[in-house]
Amino acid sequence: MSDSETTTTVSTTAPPPEDDSSATDTKKQARNAISFSIWPLTQRTRDSVITRLIETLSTTSVLSKRYGTVPHDEASEVSRRIEEEAFSVATSSSSSEDDGLEVVQLYSKEISKRMLETVKARSESSANGDNSAAKTVSADVTPTSAASEEVLSSVETEAA
Repeated sequence: MSDSETTTTVSTTAPPPEDDSSATDTKKQARNAISFSIWPLTQRTRDSVITRLIETLSTTSVLSKRYGTVPHDEASEVSRRIEEEAFSVATSSSSSEDDGLEVVQLYSKEISKRMLETVKARSESSANGDNSAAKTVSADVTPTSAASEEVLSSVETEAA
């Protein structure tokens, strides 16, 4: 061989065969390494929930038929406060082991409860002649299913 010629050597050694149990263990570890969590919510999702709350409070809805509509400016302020309070409660109850489903359910229930408390307080104060019921009242209230469904719908739409 001359100096200008080169020889290439290729190794054709095959890797040792794996037994089925180690291959299965590797696949299980790969699946366990992939995690999916829906909590904490993105800001985009939270903004969507606020928008939906404003819409629910300020337009004809299940709640407005019973308790009346809230002016848009007031609905905007109240919706932001409701969402922030619900997010704070849900965040304080979350843990790193959760996939987030229970936390989102708590978040939804808190929003529904606070929304219902707000419209009830506003309705009662309007009946008494006081139109400044921007604060929620503390009471044991079961959230309406329609309000819960609207919040969950917003979260699910943004998560998809």
